[in-house]
Amino acid sequence: MNPRTRFHSPSFSRRDILRGTLTGIGASATLPLTFSKPVSGTPAEGESSADSGHRKRILVVVELDGGNDGLNTVIPYGDDAYYQQRPQLAIPANQVLKIDDHFGFHPSLTGFERLYKDGRFALVHGCGYENPILSHFAAMGFWHTGVPLAGEKLGWIGRTADSLSPKAVENFIVNVASQQSLAARSGVHTPLVFDDPSRFLRKGRYEQMPLLNSLTGSDKSSNSNLSFISDVATSAMKSADFVRNAWEAYSTPVNYGLEVPIARDLRKVASLIEAGMPTQFYYVQYRNNEFDTHVHQLDLHARLLAYASDPIHGFIEDMDRIGRGDDISMMVFTEFGRRVPENASGGTDHGTATPVYVIGNKVKGGQYGTPPSLTELDNGNLVHTTDYRRVYASLINEWLGVQAKDVLHGEFAGLNIFG
Repeated sequence: MNPRTRFHSPSFSRRDILRGTLTGIGASATLPLTFSKPVSGTPAEGESSADSGHRKRILVVVELDGGNDGLNTVIPYGDDAYYQQRPQLAIPANQVLKIDDHFGFHPSLTGFERLYKDGRFALVHGCGYENPILSHFAAMGFWHTGVPLAGEKLGWIGRTADSLSPKAVENFIVNVASQQSLAARSGVHTPLVFDDPSRFLRKGRYEQMPLLNSLTGSDKSSNSNLSFISDVATSAMKSADFVRNAWEAYSTPVNYGLEVPIARDLRKVASLIEAGMPTQFYYVQYRNNEFDTHVHQLDLHARLLAYASDPIHGFIEDMDRIGRGDDISMMVFTEFGRRVPENASGGTDHGTATPVYVIGNKVKGGQYGTPPSLTELDNGNLVHTTDYRRVYASLINEWLGVQAKDVLHGEFAGLNIFG
């Protein structure tokens, strides 16, 4: 059969072929709403980040999935109400890593403490929104989209990327995960989604493999659909090769802590940045709802915090090692905090307001926002004092230079986090 005629079969549309055949190489878990040929986004062979001039600012977002307990992360050891509400779970004041005369970090957060004392850690108190939702799925959706209760289809990172570059750019967004986050869903850009770099290969459904294998060798001149699909397939194949090669070449003396998934994922990001991937948005998740600590929280939470803090500190140090420290900012968040009182199972239940952390060399370290009251509660929950979209506005406006109101569909004052 003439390969050109094969592509006129009505069995597969552009979207069907892309969804079925290119997901395995990260072309899409969720396709962009507008198809356009992407601008090249992988450096030439042998070209480093510095050689290719890719010195653009990068945003790395880390999601702590499950609803991290903010009160046992940033501990109000100077408030008696904390110890009254948590007779079993409260961290003794003499164990707290104190940052002032009222607050301190959990003793497992030595990485956070070092970053804070270095002036590279912004702690934003009391983040949330009106009429909070205590469902993991719904609450995370609000944080992912940045538009609570509005049914927004695109993620806040995706919309920021669209504003920063209205024309599709290869590998503009990278999501290190087994499936794409809503936060990264874009109207223009196709996020690169992968989990294991060594298994990042082209694959497709059995019935589509002859079509996929013929893409790069066909005459595309008279078939716009074929030309588009071939361009995307070629781009995705190059990206897959780049990711694997970057990971295989990467080596660092920096200590990321224990070999846990979040440490590996942040090293994957570091490998791509060091290799010169011109990505401006990286999204990484501490997966599997790990921070949902309803029972036996004390020891479990201590381990989880160390597993998160050590790799985050290691990543920031690694960026300094490769000369990109000034180009990186990181936001760490969770979908909600926990209730103020402990429960009867040695844990805490779904709550509302939570601290958010912004980290980087260009961050003006310190504390932002008003800490929520531990006595003036809403049915046992903290009342939020900082709209979380103010943090987004700082990242979008102050760090990336995009008009935040266009992305967030409203006016939200930034927090002046960046120097």
